[in-house]
Amino acid sequence: MTFTVDGMRTAPEVYAWSRFGQQEYTDWLDESMSWKQTCYIGDWSFLWQHRFTGPDALRLFSDISVNSFAKFDHGQSKHVIHTNNDGKVIHEGVLTKFGDDDFMLHGRGGFWASYQLGRTDYDVKVQQEDWFIYQVSGPNSVKVLEKVSGESGLRDTGFMRLHPITIGGYKIWALRQGMSGEIGFELQGPKEYGQEIYDLIVEAGQEFGIRKLGGRVAMINHLEACFPTIATDYIPAIFDEDMAEYLDVFTSSMPSFAQPAYIAGSYDGRAISEYYRSPVELGWARNINFDHDFLGRAALEEEKANPRRVIRTLVWDADDVQDVFASLFRPGENYPYMEMPRDQRGFMWADKVTAGDDLVGIATSRGYSYYYRQMLSLSTIDVAHSEPGTELTVHWGRPGGPQKPIRATVAPAPYKPDRRRSDLHTA
Repeated sequence: MTFTVDGMRTAPEVYAWSRFGQQEYTDWLDESMSWKQTCYIGDWSFLWQHRFTGPDALRLFSDISVNSFAKFDHGQSKHVIHTNNDGKVIHEGVLTKFGDDDFMLHGRGGFWASYQLGRTDYDVKVQQEDWFIYQVSGPNSVKVLEKVSGESGLRDTGFMRLHPITIGGYKIWALRQGMSGEIGFELQGPKEYGQEIYDLIVEAGQEFGIRKLGGRVAMINHLEACFPTIATDYIPAIFDEDMAEYLDVFTSSMPSFAQPAYIAGSYDGRAISEYYRSPVELGWARNINFDHDFLGRAALEEEKANPRRVIRTLVWDADDVQDVFASLFRPGENYPYMEMPRDQRGFMWADKVTAGDDLVGIATSRGYSYYYRQMLSLSTIDVAHSEPGTELTVHWGRPGGPQKPIRATVAPAPYKPDRRRSDLHTA
């Protein structure tokens, strides 16, 4: 199958975020306040999981990742990033070390690692797993988990470290993480008793104001906390000619109705590679370590030393945003609808960002924060225009169609203060 930008502009026939469960449980406004005021439970069990075992497993990941593994403890997890020769992100995910030769990789990166394994002589075996992944996040999350497990040692858990807990008689793993930018844990274990675990957490969380997180608002926490997401903030760098074999391998793992990415927005890129991003552009430069060789090292050494673009939040002007909605009530052609709180179809909605007549960035992940009462987006912006407070313009629309210039102000990313590493003993 041949992929093109124009082909990727065809909408999928499903709501992408239905994989999180129901679209709403209370309502998305209420649910969006949960990770700031109480806590939520969200279902990320749709993530692919691959288990790699064998004496060469760590060498495999070192060879295909920008990360250093010189220090990697048992029970520790890392956000690992895989890049192509140009330093653009192929995949990324969370890698957990369970033992010297035992690793679990969550996310699309498991397919890339498996593909590399099949082309080399690493002494490693790989097996797909089917675990539940529940995020319990927000100020009250540790209280909920203490109640449901009777476990007091959770408060001593280091960031990105595992803690074993028992819920309903089942021993599972609690990874201290916090994808909402607040304190939180990701619970992991075999899916056969996942629903029982989920129900027990919901029951225990009632006195702490827990909410079930619906798919409609789930990705707003990624926006507020600046967690760039594959196929939403960047297209995976797998569409070049030298990746054709891997692209066939990867697409064969997807449902027949789906494709790896969809594109929308006013930015009129002609090549899919224009929608690729590097770890530097996505705010992950700290993960890049040059203590080992890996694909894309030379390109990233240059870019990390001399970055061209960085990631920021854009705060969209409220009056200009309201005019987009008002166009639905005027005669004539309207602007494209702004789904609330954000796109539900799974597009990388990429809009032009300009300073005067100059293109200076691309806005993605446009979404409404009910907490801040603002329309926000992430944006990869030229360094020269990235200072917070800088006034820019986002162009909302489609190529060849009506486009609304929306005034926008550069703000830090993450926009919401990062409280993931807060002292759990004071929570």
